[in-house]
Amino acid sequence: MKRESITRRDILAAMLAAPALGAGAASAPATPVAIAKCPSYAEDQVALLSGMFDRLGGLERLVKGKTVTVKVNLTGAPALKFQSKPLGVTHYTHPKQIEAFAFLAHKAGARRVRFVESAWGTAGPLAEYMLDSGWNVRQLQSAAPNVEFVNTNGIGAYKEYSKFNVPGGGLIFPSYHLNKVYRETDVFVSMAKLKNHATCGVTLAMKNIFGITPASIYGDDAGENEPNESPTKGRVNTCHFGKRPPARIAAAEKDPASSRESFDRMPRITAELNAARPIDISIIDGIETVTGGEGPWIRGLKYVKPEVMIVGTNAVCTDAVAAAVMGYDPLAPRGQGAFVKCDNQFLFAQQLGIGSADLKRIEVRGVPVADAMFRFSS
Repeated sequence: MKRESITRRDILAAMLAAPALGAGAASAPATPVAIAKCPSYAEDQVALLSGMFDRLGGLERLVKGKTVTVKVNLTGAPALKFQSKPLGVTHYTHPKQIEAFAFLAHKAGARRVRFVESAWGTAGPLAEYMLDSGWNVRQLQSAAPNVEFVNTNGIGAYKEYSKFNVPGGGLIFPSYHLNKVYRETDVFVSMAKLKNHATCGVTLAMKNIFGITPASIYGDDAGENEPNESPTKGRVNTCHFGKRPPARIAAAEKDPASSRESFDRMPRITAELNAARPIDISIIDGIETVTGGEGPWIRGLKYVKPEVMIVGTNAVCTDAVAAAVMGYDPLAPRGQGAFVKCDNQFLFAQQLGIGSADLKRIEVRGVPVADAMFRFSS
């Protein structure tokens, strides 16, 4: 695949120059982002994350007395491993990260911690899906007394879905129907991997939220009038790529004549989902991961060890710094850097007022971007 990366000098230049950012970008919020180096998951992950949150003002102020919902990244079926490696060191969230955050959130006074995902090809219990992935679920549950696992691919234990409107009316869809667990949330966390994405350029904290939509409504075998509560065919590709409308319970897309091209649609849907269900904490694991795509089904995928962690309280700012660590300009237009084929999701997020991707406005705490940089292929 074509490789277009920026250098350390480019990063510094981007932080000093102010490009044309588009409507809403100048007023988009900018918050600090913490970077830390970590050579291995054998290192103390609790101490690592705790130190990073301390650089951002502490975790207690964010989660004390609150229900915390953590969207993990379990993209692709558990059987799809890369080079026979454990899923957590390639394209899945690592279980040690989940365990460490659960412990820290409980210690910081969280009332409840829920780990959620729209699991690939099933609406069954998320704990069973994790077991199929080779994880020790009992050990994860023992990290704190108030841990739950919820599969958001369908309605689950609730009697109805929750409607989330996109501020400003949206870009593709004006609203989304999601599992009610996302409504019963005080603090929403995206726990992502540092990866490329074949369609969206990069998949970080923001793109991780693409997976919150239920397959029962938006999936390959979603219902037509009512949701299909037993989906078995992947997650959300069909509706989000414009190949069919979602179940009629949900809003239809704004313009049925708009582009059906995934390189156009996915960045826009990623941005508007983040506007509809904003992220409060972003945790991006780049200790071990893959480059060249999001999972084993991508030709040319490579295993890499960037040995870096990135944490922030604004998803756009956090992703912008993460993209820079990957060697990309987060403000690059379509056709450049990570966005050779697709539109830039960060630019749409800025226009929606979610956050800033302008490096000169984002304070980096801990390891500087230039010292953490590990160039990824596009």
